[in-house]
Amino acid sequence: MNLNLNQKVVVVTGGAKGIGEGICEVLAEEGAVVAMIGRNETDNRATEQRLRALGGQVFSFKAELTEPDACQAVIAQIADQFGRIDGLVNNAGINDGVGLETGDYESFISSLHRNLVHYYLMAQYALPFLKISKGAIVNISSKTAETGQGGTSGYAASNGGRNALTREWAVELLPYGIRVNAVVVAECYTPLYEKWIQTLPNPEEALENILRKIPLERRMTTTREIADMVAFLISERSSHTTGQLIHVDGGYVHLDRSI
Repeated sequence: MNLNLNQKVVVVTGGAKGIGEGICEVLAEEGAVVAMIGRNETDNRATEQRLRALGGQVFSFKAELTEPDACQAVIAQIADQFGRIDGLVNNAGINDGVGLETGDYESFISSLHRNLVHYYLMAQYALPFLKISKGAIVNISSKTAETGQGGTSGYAASNGGRNALTREWAVELLPYGIRVNAVVVAECYTPLYEKWIQTLPNPEEALENILRKIPLERRMTTTREIADMVAFLISERSSHTTGQLIHVDGGYVHLDRSI
């Protein structure tokens, strides 16, 4: 299917690794101009160069998104360089383990800034350009908002906020023809996931236990599978889809665990 993304300018936060890198790769394959934002210059450049070598139009921008001024500045830089913004993918964040019993006020608020506040800021600063293009927003979210995980109050609350903002923005932006959807991720193997698994007492056994609970094919979702859905939702091929929380998770969240 031709997604008609050729020369569309799409902003992707946290695009240097993991799910974000997968999203950048698929968008580039579809002909989009990808403005990839990350905090680490070395990681940014490595991904930018890899995807350019594959023929993609990928441009990296360094920004610390926990800083409001940096959010505003990077959107202004992108808009100035390309003259337009057609899509925004809010993806950056980290399951940082700020729990209820073990956390405190400062760490909880810091977690919200790492995982939620910049979603709002990036959308707000990109909005004037999205109004012109009648573009789309896709928020990457996590199952933790619905299932809980334990020991990660900040991240779970942030993902609940991401889901709520998806629906709220979909309503608010109806007059401008801007669609807003979320892709909810459950078990997707990324470098961060690998790092977490290795902290467990028996990583291989823990991973096998997780895989057994994923209904479809007993395997992890790939970053490509997440990215394909994001590209579809950003594109005009999903022109009458808005306000949706779409689970790309092999049935992990909603199917009966007894199957």
